[in-house]
Amino acid sequence: MRKLVIALVLNLIGSLAFSQAPLTRIAFGSCSEEESLEQMWSDIVAQRPQLWIWLGDNVYADTHDMNVLRTQYQKQKNNPEYQKLLKRCPVIGTWDDHDYGINDSGKNYTKKKESKEELLRFLGVSNDAEVRKHEGVYSSFTSGSGSKKVKVILLDMRYFRDTLYRSTVKGKRYELNETGDILGEEQWKWLENELKESDAALHIIGSSIQFISNDHGYEKWGNFPASRARLIQLLAKVKPKNTFIISGDRHIAEISKMTIPGLPYELYDFTSSGLTHTWSDKMTSEVNQSRVGNLIIEKTFGLIEIDWNVRQPRVTFSIRGYQDALYEKQVISFYTSR
Repeated sequence: MRKLVIALVLNLIGSLAFSQAPLTRIAFGSCSEEESLEQMWSDIVAQRPQLWIWLGDNVYADTHDMNVLRTQYQKQKNNPEYQKLLKRCPVIGTWDDHDYGINDSGKNYTKKKESKEELLRFLGVSNDAEVRKHEGVYSSFTSGSGSKKVKVILLDMRYFRDTLYRSTVKGKRYELNETGDILGEEQWKWLENELKESDAALHIIGSSIQFISNDHGYEKWGNFPASRARLIQLLAKVKPKNTFIISGDRHIAEISKMTIPGLPYELYDFTSSGLTHTWSDKMTSEVNQSRVGNLIIEKTFGLIEIDWNVRQPRVTFSIRGYQDALYEKQVISFYTSR
């Protein structure tokens, strides 16, 4: 009977809802080298997640050859421990650059339509899912009902993204693209509608790159200041109930927060990366004026625990690693008069 229930849940991935049971444990991660002998799947399964979210670099293909990309996805999927995760809970996700196609690539990648098909195949997305009806891989999912409904909004940071400008400054990879966009107009309209029309009690926005952290010179929302400002303005205008961001990409883990005028709670960005590899020993620090707690330079995954037994959902962020390691924990509460 349990296998039947799991199968039914998995068949709904990509639809408007995939479960009516309240979510209390969500795991997520990014940057997983499918060839690595050191995988964290058994540690993730041990945390008993009800949902797994891929935030990109789900494999490292870096190719224009879709046969290569499909092969790498299949290696990841065939991992026996990852198969246990698939049997444990639904799996959803978006992409970043190495699984999209080419390192740090954007809208000019020539195989983006074909790559989309390979990602959806890997995730087991049904043929009638909404994500198949538009360009890009942005999507949303809801779970639970009433005052315990969670909405996960997964953004596509690659398919529509304008050009990154290389920097000549040592230690800084990119300069600002002052007028460039990340999401594209159709995705912006979709995102605003997803937030404005939502009746969820909790919103999780999945971004493959960091949103709040803005001091480093690598990929981030801050490389496109107009897009970063637009999302800030959107959140301030819509005021979606109880919202936070999860991100990946950086091969570090950290928690950042910021105050947005007009938003009745502090916005958090929970970064967890990577699953199989992290910074070298030579890189031991990085400025992030918005960081809460410590910079974690370990192989990690993120765990989100939701306590519904309070007036507003109380969320606990945990940065986890091998053998039940706990590197950082942050409890956030949402206080709003709405």
